[in-house]
Amino acid sequence: MNKTMKFLVEVENDNERLDIFLSKKIEDLTRSNIKKIIESGSVLINKKIIASSSKKVKLKDSILITFLTKSPEKLLPDKIKLDIQYEDKDILVINKPKGMVVHPGAGNYRKTLANALVYKYKNKLSNTNDKLRPGIIHRIDKDTSGLLVVAKNNLSHSKLGKQFSDHSIKRKYLCLAWGVIRPLKGRIETLISRNKKNRQLMTVSEFSGKKAITNYKTIKIYSIRDIPKISLIECELETGRTHQIRVHMKYKGTFLLGDNQYGKKNLKFKKINNDFHKNLSALNGQALHAKSLGFIHPTKNKWVNFESKLPSDFKKLLNLLKNLSG
Repeated sequence: MNKTMKFLVEVENDNERLDIFLSKKIEDLTRSNIKKIIESGSVLINKKIIASSSKKVKLKDSILITFLTKSPEKLLPDKIKLDIQYEDKDILVINKPKGMVVHPGAGNYRKTLANALVYKYKNKLSNTNDKLRPGIIHRIDKDTSGLLVVAKNNLSHSKLGKQFSDHSIKRKYLCLAWGVIRPLKGRIETLISRNKKNRQLMTVSEFSGKKAITNYKTIKIYSIRDIPKISLIECELETGRTHQIRVHMKYKGTFLLGDNQYGKKNLKFKKINNDFHKNLSALNGQALHAKSLGFIHPTKNKWVNFESKLPSDFKKLLNLLKNLSG
C-alpha cells in the first residue's frame, strides 16, 4: 500500500514555496528528495496535481503527498481472462480491454496484463525486459482498448522490437473527436515531451522531446441536431509516444470524447440529445481503440495483420450516432 500524508496550510505558511513547506512538515526528507516527489506528480493541492516545487501555497490549501511503495522484485500472477486474438509458439496477439494497465508501475502492481500473462504462461515468455514485463514489447494507455503483440521467446521479442524501432509496424486506431479537424486528412509531425506543469501528461514541444508522427483521415462527420459536431477519425501511428494520439488531437484544437485528461472534465451543453448524453456519460475512458496491428511474423517471415472489434461502450455510441444521422 502507498503511504499518504495530508497537511493544511496555516497562517504562518501562507505564500510559502511548496518544497519549503513540505520540508518543514517532513523532517526526514531532504529538499532534493521532496523536489523529486513533487516532480513525479505525487503531490496534490486541493485535489489538483502540482509538479512545480516553486508553487506558492495559500492559506487553507489542502495538500496531499503520496509516497510510492517500492516496486516488487517478483511479478505476482493474477487470474484474469485474456481476449486472445491469435496465438502460436512464438507470439500472442491480445485485445486489451479498457481499464487494464499493460505492466506494473507506480501504484499499479497487480491486475495488469503482465500479471495475467505470467499466471497463464509462467516462464514461457520472453525475458528480454526486466522481471516485471515478461513478453511485453509495446504498450497502450490504460483507458485505451485494442491490440497488442506479446513475445513468447527472446528471438521473437528481438525481431518484433526491431520492427517497432524501424517504424515498420502498422498500427491503426479509431477515435471519436469533438468538432472537425482541418484538413480532413493529414500528417501531424511534432516533438512530444512531459508537461512541465503536470508530469503525468504529455505536450507538444517546439524545441525538445521525442519525434511523434500521426497520419490521420476523417472517416465520417456527424452533424446532428442537439449534438455538437463529432468526427470519426482513423489514426495510423509511425511512432508510439505516450498519449500520442490524444496529444496530437489537442494540438489540432480538439479532444477525444471521454478524455478527461486532455479535454474538459465536466462538459456543459445548452441543449443535448438525451440518448447521446446517456451514452457519452457511460464511456469508460476516451473513445480510442487500437483496431488493427500488422507486422512481419518473427519466425514465419511473412506479413500478418490482425483486426479487433470495438469495445461495447464505443460501439453503442457510434451506432447511436449512425442511427440519429439517418
